[in-house]
Amino acid sequence: MLPLYKPDDYKRVLETALLVAAEPLPLSELKKLFDQEFDDDTWRTLLDDLRRDWSERGVELVQLASGWRFQTRPEYQFYIDRLKNDKPPKYSRAVMETLAIIAYRQPVTRGDIEDIRGVAVSPNILKTLEGRGWIDAVGHRDAPGRPVLYATTRRFLDDLGLRSLTELPPLTEIERVMDLGQSSIAEAFPVQARAEESDAGQAGSGQPSEQRASEPADGQLDIPEREAERPAAPPAAQG
Repeated sequence: MLPLYKPDDYKRVLETALLVAAEPLPLSELKKLFDQEFDDDTWRTLLDDLRRDWSERGVELVQLASGWRFQTRPEYQFYIDRLKNDKPPKYSRAVMETLAIIAYRQPVTRGDIEDIRGVAVSPNILKTLEGRGWIDAVGHRDAPGRPVLYATTRRFLDDLGLRSLTELPPLTEIERVMDLGQSSIAEAFPVQARAEESDAGQAGSGQPSEQRASEPADGQLDIPEREAERPAAPPAAQG
């Protein structure tokens, strides 16, 4: 077994594990790499140092809802996409509107979605989103019939490169790109906030960043505020 003496030794092990991992690794999994037990500050230092080590490269270390992973920097994604034979799946406006309503007003029922959109919601739309792993049933409303409540998943946040729903772009931006006919998740949810920017904002203010996901908007996706149910992010991995 390779002996570990210096912080750089531990960072190399972390780097290797994160590079070969198929999915984001939460801190609970990263802790299995070493016999030693580190406090949270030590883990934060190791991961932040590793992130800085890769700051001038085409790949970056980011923290997502499910954990840490290496991913392509956005400015290089255009070139990497040229190597892909399959195009990103496209979805109808009805599917993307339904996903937006769930993301910005969760938890919601199918009836809530129909009230907001003004049209019936096909069961196939919800099945499509569940099959993609972006939404899940999280309970039932205490009302006649006990309708199912839907919310987004960690997979939804991971696919957008986010740690929480507070990093979603303003709803007005979602409407704008939908009006342009965009129908893939990356196009319809043009994420603007990066984890580093969020960290900088929180460090400067000492307060969590404002939950832009709950901003009101004008237009076809005018989603009213709900008195009893506010947007609630699904539990995210710590670390």
